[in-house]
Amino acid sequence: MTSLTFLSLENNFFHGFVPHELGHLVNLESLTLSANNLTGHLPLTLSNMTKLKEFKISSNNFSGKIPSFFQSWKSLERLEIQASGFEGPIPSTIFALNNLAEVRISDLYGEGSAFPKLDNLTKLQRLMLRNCNISGFIGPLDAIQDLKILDLSFNRLGINSTDLEVLARARLSYLFLTSNLLTGPIPDWLKNGGINVDIDLSYNNFTKSSLPPTCRDKLNLFKSTSGVNDSKPIECLKKFACSKETVIGSVSYDSDEEFGGPATYIPKEETWEVSTTGQFWGKNKAMSDYIAENVSTLRMSNSQLYTSARATPLSLTYFVRCLGNGNYTVKLHFAEIIIRDNSSFHSLGRRIFDVYIQEKRVLKDFNIVKEAQGVDKVVIKDFKASVKKGTIEIRFQWTGKGTTAVPSRGTYGPIISVIDVESDFKPPESGGGIWKKLIVAGAVVLPVLLVLITVCIIWWKAHKREVKDQELLDLDSQIGVFTFRQIQTATNNFDPANKIGQGGFGAVYKGTLSDGTIVAVKQLSSRSKQGNREFLNEVGMISALQHPNVVRLHGCCVEKNQLLLVYEYMENNSLEVNLFEEENKLKLDWPMRERICIGMAKGLAFLHEESVIKIVHRDIKAANILLDKDLNPKISDFGLAKLDEEDNTHISTRVAGTIGYMAPEYALWGHLTYKADVYSFGVVALEIVVGKSNVKYRPDEDFVCLLDWALVVQQRGNLVELVDQTLGSNFNKKGAVRMMKIALLCTNPSPSLRPTMSEVVKMLEGGAPVPEYVMGGSVYGDALGALRNQFDHDINTDELRSKASSSEITPCD
Repeated sequence: MTSLTFLSLENNFFHGFVPHELGHLVNLESLTLSANNLTGHLPLTLSNMTKLKEFKISSNNFSGKIPSFFQSWKSLERLEIQASGFEGPIPSTIFALNNLAEVRISDLYGEGSAFPKLDNLTKLQRLMLRNCNISGFIGPLDAIQDLKILDLSFNRLGINSTDLEVLARARLSYLFLTSNLLTGPIPDWLKNGGINVDIDLSYNNFTKSSLPPTCRDKLNLFKSTSGVNDSKPIECLKKFACSKETVIGSVSYDSDEEFGGPATYIPKEETWEVSTTGQFWGKNKAMSDYIAENVSTLRMSNSQLYTSARATPLSLTYFVRCLGNGNYTVKLHFAEIIIRDNSSFHSLGRRIFDVYIQEKRVLKDFNIVKEAQGVDKVVIKDFKASVKKGTIEIRFQWTGKGTTAVPSRGTYGPIISVIDVESDFKPPESGGGIWKKLIVAGAVVLPVLLVLITVCIIWWKAHKREVKDQELLDLDSQIGVFTFRQIQTATNNFDPANKIGQGGFGAVYKGTLSDGTIVAVKQLSSRSKQGNREFLNEVGMISALQHPNVVRLHGCCVEKNQLLLVYEYMENNSLEVNLFEEENKLKLDWPMRERICIGMAKGLAFLHEESVIKIVHRDIKAANILLDKDLNPKISDFGLAKLDEEDNTHISTRVAGTIGYMAPEYALWGHLTYKADVYSFGVVALEIVVGKSNVKYRPDEDFVCLLDWALVVQQRGNLVELVDQTLGSNFNKKGAVRMMKIALLCTNPSPSLRPTMSEVVKMLEGGAPVPEYVMGGSVYGDALGALRNQFDHDINTDELRSKASSSEITPCD
């Protein structure tokens, strides 16, 4: 393929050698091999690609020295060799390529080198030579006046102040000299607030007397002087002093929620400090980038501790002060809340970094997802630390490994959720107990940790107690919560073009989250008591459930007078649409219908019998059975659901549901058990076979509805005539008759004679026989007639049929 100009094999798991045949692609202009497991040497044949403009091989396991054949790539503009496995020194031939605009080389092993001559790189705008074992003085740099980012962190360099000042006063935006050998006084121009440059000088050896008298934004001087731990001016520390006593027998939670930055030092009262270093390359600067926000529902214990985390593209240090000398246990809590595991491009991200405690590396190439065995899961690492000077230093450092653009550009570098420091001894003058300090990185810690289901039970027990706005806000401590701005962005500000449905309590919109996940956003239209009850009920119920046939709730939003639920997106809409709407429906063949019916039955069996909390849905109907891209059914809309209280034989409750699907004993007397769902399932199962709506279909005026007609046909002994005519003869006659018999068995007017849903599953799958039972044809009609008479004072017959066909009704309100 000699005409090929662009080839990217990034973010795969390829291993082995780079094939020498790649050198035959003589017209190639861009080659990306980053984020793989490639080994060996680069083949010499690559030098034939003389038109190459972009070459990226970061995060691999190559061996030997960086090859020197790059001199043939005269057109090269962008070069990335970060954590590739190569050894130094950096070949001088690279810096002879005068078209280079961006160079990223980092984390080289082996032999070091002097600072390179950059006279030829007049077009250079971004230069990274990080952790490359470079020594000597920086400069000269006067030839590269357009340089915007200079990262020379983690080397052994001195400073040429004059050259750097020229750059800083020209176009330089970011200067990272972290962890070098910079000595002498800090140059006055670096301390001058008039230069709008993010400058990080942390971990160096300047003289303490040269520290600026006041704290300046965009200048990080954390541990920048020799011989002391605290190298910040008094004003930066806000005159914090160590406390003499600590509260005993309790845990102190501190929230670390301030935005960081490329070169930021944040003092937090008297006990700890945080230093962040680095800019996310390839992404526009945003302070929010330094706080990672979760993108889905978190289901771990104490999930509010992990809804956000402190993030950094390079180096992050927590410096805990005011400690008594002795041994401590440091617990680091990690959870991957950005990278996904949904078998898509968004799951390909690999976050790898190192961790140091008291300047000793305790974790190398740490991968949260690998250690926790999945995303949105917590892994806690325990370490011992000895305190001799009253402080503990905990540092997280990215070393160029893993991916940098998955699930979105700038997704890399360390993240940390919680730091827990506990003394292994009785603190002096404390009188006993253990000194304990918790820092929650990037998160607000609420004073009370509530289990989600507890809130729901409290609400159910309270009966008619009004739900206050504060209770809705308390949901933030229980589940993954989205901001209103996130939802606005995902739905393009609730664009009507994204509206995919309308329920009884509001509209449903299609949206796309920042990580590319497509979701359905249910917007409750009212802040009335009814709307609040619907919202709390749905969140409380569905967030506790996980089953292939129950729709997944990603999270919710309670903000700006809005109540929003964020669900997984179901590509094929509802069963109602695909059975009854001529314009939008798919052609459901018999195997599809059979699979949908069985899946729906399994979902209900889970709710009734297998779930930790037993639930009566109360509103099973075709509109509430959603279909994913593979036409797998999922039960949705839990706004009317009730707990099945095992100590009660039934629940006497306000009647709420949809006419045509409600069981007679529930509709007439408010007698609710899980058998009411069995009845509703029978109605939907019949609709699946016949392809007609139970509410809308009346063969003639002698029949009340589809079920009424089916009972008569059953008495005639010819159920097969009910089968949807659009199927023609292409269906399993025996299976269709079996499904209809099961449906009619489920709709028996006596709840005690209806099967359980687990029995229904066995019958549908052929694992159990279907009992023969024929009901009188007038039973259902009489029940519906009585129900209508009961509601005539509120809704006439025509209104009832119209409302039942379009939305939920609650006749007893």
